[in-house]
Amino acid sequence: MTIEEHPLEPFLPADAKMLFLGSFPPPKARWSMEFFYPNWINDFCRIQGMIRFNNKAYFEVEGKKQFDKERIVAFCREKGIALFDTARKVRRLKDNADDNFLQIVEGTDVFALLEQIPECRTIVTTGGKASEELQAYFAKRGIEVKSPKVGESRTLKLPIEVREYVSWWRMPSTSRAYPMKLEKKAEYYSMLFEYLNNKND
Repeated sequence: MTIEEHPLEPFLPADAKMLFLGSFPPPKARWSMEFFYPNWINDFCRIQGMIRFNNKAYFEVEGKKQFDKERIVAFCREKGIALFDTARKVRRLKDNADDNFLQIVEGTDVFALLEQIPECRTIVTTGGKASEELQAYFAKRGIEVKSPKVGESRTLKLPIEVREYVSWWRMPSTSRAYPMKLEKKAEYYSMLFEYLNNKND
């Protein structure tokens, strides 16, 4: 069975305050832009549009089933959002974007990502698969922690050479396969950003 390597480089603005980790991009046939969360029916960009601009279509290209990469990249830089996934190599047990049929062959070295974004103190996993993989990553390094419940966080003490501590937030998946209304997902993400904004003030 074919092994897929991650098609994107980590997006790591030097002054990023938070690192979003999904599982792995969908097959390229489903992409609507060359960036993270590219599937047209993934609502990551719509949720950001709803929260920040009160417009779920803010990051969409008018008249096309396509997200505006330049606009979402600029937004992530401005807000200090870094992006990558918990898997670097996978096998798809079915030819779709369903995490239930995603076999992770090689995980991401999350500590190596954190070393490149020294101001980051928050990791956000967007979905169950990403959360399971991050929990396993920590366990292999002697950090025993239960995955937070959706919408909640845990503070972890890390090896001092990586970071003194990091807060791990688990958010609902932005995939439409996750059974939650868009407006409810936006509430969770809005709560996360409000907390981080207050913390950084």
